[in-house]
Amino acid sequence: QVQLVESGGGLVQFGGSLRLSCAASGSFFSIYTMGWYRQAPGKQRELVAQITSGRNTNYTDSVKGRFTISRDNAKNTVYLQMNSLKPEDTAVYYCNAQFPTGLYAYWGQGTQVTVSS
Repeated sequence: QVQLVESGGGLVQFGGSLRLSCAASGSFFSIYTMGWYRQAPGKQRELVAQITSGRNTNYTDSVKGRFTISRDNAKNTVYLQMNSLKPEDTAVYYCNAQFPTGLYAYWGQGTQVTVSS
């Protein structure tokens, strides 16, 4: 029902910035809790940032103060602004949509972020 397409990944130097975008299909984007997850080589997937329909936000400790999640409901898009990037941020970043009931969750295909040192 919901399809998510990430974009904006790439190669950036230490201390640089990237802005990820996630475009969602469907007519009910505004009610979903949207999130960004990442998975680095040899590690489990982890939540990076999350934003609710009411625009409450949640960040993992390692990105607080550096990353900002936002959403534009008119465009069915969620963003992740990443500043002061570190090599530890290197991972595949996935967009996630969670229906309020918890019955449905959707994932994008992922976009690679590589931070060089």
